[in-house]
Amino acid sequence: MASLTIGNQFTVLDSVDSSNNYAMALARSGGARQGDVFFAMQQTAGKGQRGKQWITARGVNIMQSIVLETNELGATDLFPLSMAMALGVYDWFSEKAGDDTRIKWPNDLYWRDRKAGGILIENLWVAGHWQFAIAGMGINLNQRAFDPAVRNPVSLLQITGKEYDLLPEAALLCACLDKRWQQLCAGGRQQLHTDFESVLYKRGETVRLKKDNRVFETMVKGVSTQGELITRDALLHHFAVGSVEWLP
Repeated sequence: MASLTIGNQFTVLDSVDSSNNYAMALARSGGARQGDVFFAMQQTAGKGQRGKQWITARGVNIMQSIVLETNELGATDLFPLSMAMALGVYDWFSEKAGDDTRIKWPNDLYWRDRKAGGILIENLWVAGHWQFAIAGMGINLNQRAFDPAVRNPVSLLQITGKEYDLLPEAALLCACLDKRWQQLCAGGRQQLHTDFESVLYKRGETVRLKKDNRVFETMVKGVSTQGELITRDALLHHFAVGSVEWLP
């Protein structure tokens, strides 16, 4: 598995409802294999985390989904895979945007306090075995203006003042993702965790979170190997993905 490379097969879709939907359908039917990338110029129903929609302009940003064969991984690798994909995106983006790049738990890409991208991983299980993961990512590359309804977005163009070639940058991103995928397949889970925590958004800082109807302040300490956000106030807390909401 580790010898297969992300991005060897790169398909550009002019318009699709969701690149994740497209990739998942092909994976289910046997029409896609490890490392296949499906890049969308336009998504009519792009997916974000927790059922949200990913809204982006046509042909200016990176919107792609990657098929990953996970049959040699186990259920305990769900979060390590998420870390690997987030770090691959971070590696590529931070090289251009600099040290203010961070990963916001669980796997959003941030620059300072503004969101530059996000990752959505969907999984295919067959008879209790993890067969495929579809790693979808949307990254703001060349967008100059955003819908006012979108909270605190930023693009690489806005950060650097430069416009980027879309498909060549997607290829460079795939190379970074592949390095982190190979790291995971080679058993580098501890290093992935160490690297992830080192670039964790707001680590060591006090943030406002909302759980159910309760809003509270707490300090971000890190992330567990199972993917829980660890914070401390009067007590030490472990929050599962989706159990708390970040507040400004």
